[in-house]
Amino acid sequence: MDDLRDTAEPEDEVELAVEGALRPQSLAEFVGQQKVRGQLQLLLDAAKIQQRPADHILLSGPPGLGKTTLAMIVAHESDRPLRLSSGPAIQHAGDLAALLSSLTPGEVLFIDEIHRMARSAEEMLYLAMEDFRIDIMVGKGAGATSIPLDLAPFTLVGATTRSGLLPNPLRDRFGFTAHLEYYEPGELERVIERSAVMLDVQLPPAARAEIAKRSRGTPRISNRLLRRVRDYVIVHGSDQGATMGIVDAALDLYDVDSIGLDRLDRAVLDSLVRRFRGGPVGLSTLAVAVGEEGETIESVVEPYLVRIGFIGRTPRGRIAMPEAYEHLGLPSPESVLRFNDL
Repeated sequence: MDDLRDTAEPEDEVELAVEGALRPQSLAEFVGQQKVRGQLQLLLDAAKIQQRPADHILLSGPPGLGKTTLAMIVAHESDRPLRLSSGPAIQHAGDLAALLSSLTPGEVLFIDEIHRMARSAEEMLYLAMEDFRIDIMVGKGAGATSIPLDLAPFTLVGATTRSGLLPNPLRDRFGFTAHLEYYEPGELERVIERSAVMLDVQLPPAARAEIAKRSRGTPRISNRLLRRVRDYVIVHGSDQGATMGIVDAALDLYDVDSIGLDRLDRAVLDSLVRRFRGGPVGLSTLAVAVGEEGETIESVVEPYLVRIGFIGRTPRGRIAMPEAYEHLGLPSPESVLRFNDL
């Protein structure tokens, strides 16, 4: 079955196009993140009044919460063009120099996963953000010469899922840093309601609530689950739209359970509980047991399982908490119960 969990990249160009169509175009349309929206609105309004590019912005938080959408909104509300790039694509200082030197005055540059840029590019970015200038090295060895190159003033919007990996000199050069939080079910219902109208899906309130409950606090997942429900309606030809029965059937087909766990989540829990007797077990051992990369377990699976209290982190490794046993329909060992009481 397809994996409907949230990832940093859409599955294909069709998914990307649909996600783009569902993105809000302004801060007023953006659902959730109320405090961040207010802070961004003030920053953009001040820049517009002073007729200058907005300060550099760093957006941090888990995938799927709207960092790319907010970058697009910053460009739209500033009436500036937007240039998109990503940290993994900037592996040399020359890559960044070519990108920065081609920016037009006031342009908004969005760098996704900015913490994955090459160190040499990061060091070049310090000067570019602060003085709108870079130094180009010409030649090699004793004859090498540094030539300063002035840049057009621009606004950098950086996005990261791991802000702790950013060096302090880079982090300090952002004028505004925002951390995006997971969404509450009511906020996700509003996201789903808006998307359902755009996708022409009849969705009663109970069905919206059910999709929101299985969305792991993430709007991107809400929209993907909604699209799978829409597909089910189209294929099976329901005249009543997406009823509760259809929502259950569609999401069960894609192995998304009642609280949003999918196949890989349950494989990790099942392995931790049954094969390793609740742990503690190291991350690399757990990853090998389920046939997945350790980085995927740590960055995609584990944050949600820790957040809902199914997995605990200890100095000796990961352990299954009583809630995990309860979800799997198994009794909790006394050792786990004692750990939970500490």
